[in-house]
Amino acid sequence: MKTFAGFICGLIFGVGLVISGMSNPAKVLNFLDIAGTWDPSLAFVMGGAVLVTFFGYRVVLNRASPMMSGVFHLPQNKDIDGQLLTGAAVFGVGWGLGGLCPGPAFTALPLMSTGIIAFFPALLIGMWAGRMVPGILAARA
Repeated sequence: MKTFAGFICGLIFGVGLVISGMSNPAKVLNFLDIAGTWDPSLAFVMGGAVLVTFFGYRVVLNRASPMMSGVFHLPQNKDIDGQLLTGAAVFGVGWGLGGLCPGPAFTALPLMSTGIIAFFPALLIGMWAGRMVPGILAARA
């Protein structure tokens, strides 16, 4: 049941990304091009997501436990450190250069456009490096 519920949630999320145009790198790049062909619609998509999350967390966290787990799995670390800032910067630069982040990249994959064919391997390498580099740096220290 958990797998099916996860699939349905992912499907709804993916369809939402496609409908909102977030799987189109040009839409994202136009949002970032303030001096050129600026398209503010991404701000409305983000604002809608923030509102849903804001109210959704309040509803869900009022429950004694999640529907499909014994406990809530919430982030425990609230520190803003170099690792967090570096990861956010790398994510932002990649998003700005490629026009996609991981969710929309997966929804754009079936299109097999030239951009996604170049972006997706870089995404996978970046995800792998994000898991490997901290361990390598810790081993050297």
